[in-house]
Amino acid sequence: MKKITGELEQFNSQHADLLILGGTVITPNGAEHIDIASSGGIIVALGDLKGRWQADQVINAQGLHVLPGVIDSQVHFREPGLSHKEDIESGSRGAVLGGVTGFFEMPNTDPLTLWDADLQAKLDAAEAKAWCDYAFYIGGSAVNAKQLDRLENLPGCAGVKVFMGSSFGDLLADDDAVLRNILSHGHRRMAVHAEDEALLKERKQIVEESGDVCQHHEWRNVESAFKATQRIVALAAESGRRLHVLHVSTADEMRFLAQHKRRVTVEVTPHHLSMFAPDCYETLGSLAQMNPPVRELEHQEALWEGIKNGTVDVIGSDHAPHTLEEKLRPYPQSPSGMTGVQTLLPLMLNHLHEGRLTLQRLVDLTSAGPARIFGIEGKGRIALGFDADLTLVDLNAQRIIDNEWIASRSGWTPYHGKKITGWPIHTVVRGLVVVKDEILVGEPQGKAMAFLEVVD
Repeated sequence: MKKITGELEQFNSQHADLLILGGTVITPNGAEHIDIASSGGIIVALGDLKGRWQADQVINAQGLHVLPGVIDSQVHFREPGLSHKEDIESGSRGAVLGGVTGFFEMPNTDPLTLWDADLQAKLDAAEAKAWCDYAFYIGGSAVNAKQLDRLENLPGCAGVKVFMGSSFGDLLADDDAVLRNILSHGHRRMAVHAEDEALLKERKQIVEESGDVCQHHEWRNVESAFKATQRIVALAAESGRRLHVLHVSTADEMRFLAQHKRRVTVEVTPHHLSMFAPDCYETLGSLAQMNPPVRELEHQEALWEGIKNGTVDVIGSDHAPHTLEEKLRPYPQSPSGMTGVQTLLPLMLNHLHEGRLTLQRLVDLTSAGPARIFGIEGKGRIALGFDADLTLVDLNAQRIIDNEWIASRSGWTPYHGKKITGWPIHTVVRGLVVVKDEILVGEPQGKAMAFLEVVD
């Protein structure tokens, strides 16, 4: 494959802030044995640069693969209001240790992220302590629906997130009239948690009577997810709104969504790809409790088929930590959620090692895909003029995930003791090395992501 060379005119001095030499770089052309130079946080040269360029800092990437920085487009960092479980500093520290260079954070904090001031408070907090780049969702609600055209275009806003189930107060949007109002105000792709709230309430007695976490996926059954997904896709079609369906967990949804790809994009999570019922509940109990739930093997296989046939656009972690004390409450009083941002890439690299997907497909799901469908400026590929967000991995490194490695304030992972092949070694955010040789370095210097203007 012909090597790419070139320099941007504004950086033609042959001197860079950072040089990455000798790695196998995953570019839009595929895997290339080229070097990378960055200055001012931007990629300024690609090609055979050794001896031709000098730099303040050099990383020897021999034996490593250099990926575009991983973007986790679904995390819950719990700040403000629930920071005993997690906060932006600890969550983003875990992110970069796991090779993630950017995140989208969800609005179900306390207070909820519904208005300008709520978003600005998060942006102010992140500016001081985020280890990587960031954006925050505004929650779509009956109380702010008519303002969403404006709110979704605020700087640092990742878009609008709607909870059709599994939420509370003003953030729960389970009524068709409310959903239509939200959908008709705004143009950006709307992210949705699709579970049918009425059906969940009706079926909750199943687990209230048994107290058995192994029935979590029976309470929140396939119908509860499939019914809500069908409903929101139909409602979005009325207004012509583009949708992003989060954490798809069923074969039924995957087959249905494959028929609606012109306007609907699809996320799956590492835990739905890596665990299955009933084994995970028997082994982990409420530590495997998530919404929507981990399901039987046939559903996991359908998610993998969705990756292979292109139905799936994005891998998001749905990082949603709770303390061990909270998770060990008697079920169903135990909250749903687990850590995930730090283990997203290691788990997917292990799936790569086991032959479930290609490296190019992994890059599309974790970097190019999020940048493309959400319109993130300057992210998602290794190319001239793009941000120097880089994740350097050793595809042959063997590690064992353990609770001690997890940076989250919650301090645990459901993958404790799991042997992994493939591991992040260095993490670079806009040309700044924040993890070197698996160790955190420097100070938090994350910035808000910018988004391309939506043209209807």
